[in-house]
Amino acid sequence: MKQKEEENKITNNRRDFIKTTAIAAAAFMIVPRHVLGRGFVAPSDRLSIAGIGVGGKGKSDIAMFASSGKADISFLCDVDTRRAAASVNAFPKAKFYKDWREMLDKEHKNFDAVSVSTPDHNHAIQALAAMQLGKHVYVQKPMAHDIYEARILTQAAKKYKVVTQMGNQGASNDGTRIMKEWYEAGLIGDVHTIHAWTDRPVWPQGIPWSTNIAQIPMELDWDLWLGTAPKKEYVNKLVPFNWRGWWDYGTGALGDMGCHLLEAPFSVLNLKYAKDVQCSVGSVYVDEFKRGYFPESCPPSSHVTLTFPKTEKTNGDVKVHWMDGGIQPERPSELGPNEIFGDGGNGTLFTGTKGKMMCDTYGLNPRLLPLSKNENLKIAQKYTRVKDGSNGHYKQWVEAAIAGYGKKELSSPFEIAGPLTEALLMANLAIRGYDVMREELGEEVYPGRSAKLLWDNDNMKITNFDEVNQFVKRDYRQGWKALTL
Repeated sequence: MKQKEEENKITNNRRDFIKTTAIAAAAFMIVPRHVLGRGFVAPSDRLSIAGIGVGGKGKSDIAMFASSGKADISFLCDVDTRRAAASVNAFPKAKFYKDWREMLDKEHKNFDAVSVSTPDHNHAIQALAAMQLGKHVYVQKPMAHDIYEARILTQAAKKYKVVTQMGNQGASNDGTRIMKEWYEAGLIGDVHTIHAWTDRPVWPQGIPWSTNIAQIPMELDWDLWLGTAPKKEYVNKLVPFNWRGWWDYGTGALGDMGCHLLEAPFSVLNLKYAKDVQCSVGSVYVDEFKRGYFPESCPPSSHVTLTFPKTEKTNGDVKVHWMDGGIQPERPSELGPNEIFGDGGNGTLFTGTKGKMMCDTYGLNPRLLPLSKNENLKIAQKYTRVKDGSNGHYKQWVEAAIAGYGKKELSSPFEIAGPLTEALLMANLAIRGYDVMREELGEEVYPGRSAKLLWDNDNMKITNFDEVNQFVKRDYRQGWKALTL
């Protein structure tokens, strides 16, 4: 009996020891910030990030995360080792992969979040894969290539309860918040019309696909770069930048600049989903009276008009005009003849019942028109500013991810970025519909060129021109699984 009591005592002591040791180990790993002292960051207050696409914009994105002082760049992934070289040198401790699928499969237990900065056509599949592993995601603009993808990512953020941010860093600038305060103070009345314009594209558009097949650079995994897009032979001057002008990979000037120029109207007016869209596009003539037909390429210029339903911030529908390729709206009469319209090549103009206001790219330099109205203007600050503005956009996401889902406010989470992205892609729907060709009685006709497309938002389809719905949700290349929640 005494021996059994001693055995029980030893067993209990062992259990107490193991329990105490486990608690001590946990306490050692999760160190309160105040114990470390000022200037030190506890391991539990750091975000471990894996970057997919780490050259070009991806390079600057991960550098900004690292500069927050609260993030570790733990893994790097890029299909092109030439483009990745600078990031590999900057973060020598980060393990490098070429295939993002392999990285997620092997390393997902070793990082907290993923940055996606790849060509548009692979954004959604990479971001969703990370989200389904419970990883927070930062995705470059536009967050998706087509409308269906944007809708899925928006739903996924809520389903998987991860912290999301789109890379339209101007959303964190003061400008949008200032214009919200002006608008809500009634300075320009009820806004009914928006104009946004850009001098992009600054890459070739409105051209035929190259027939000059080139040697694939040894540093580039071309098949992985293609990803979800159709199989094609490699051609020069597509990678790393000019892919933006081809529908299989990019989203044109709208995808490049729309998130920067239309974020302010979406924020100020609380716009969501458009109900109709129409467009006209620039023509390229290849011979006398012979118009070029290049449906694979985005057009050289376009003017798109979207109608948004009334919101709690407006008294009625809002017309949004988008212009690219250097096309600009008429200068407002309130602007002096030598005063700069927008920033010269880009801008956003709000027209209300009592006045107008405009801003530059990224919501910068907001001002009322005429400019004399800005003298001695004093409106109380209502909205909290993001420290360091657009540069703070990155740290804002890092801190929100550390805090956890729903704990901190973000400037462009997918619940906001999703509808904004869909608006841009709906504008592209009209542009692509412009080149949809039918044969009727032996003649080529283009019904999309004279149509206003009507949008059924719940079912994600155009109701009066079915051929264009093929662009709402594209088919992925064989071997790449379609997005599902």
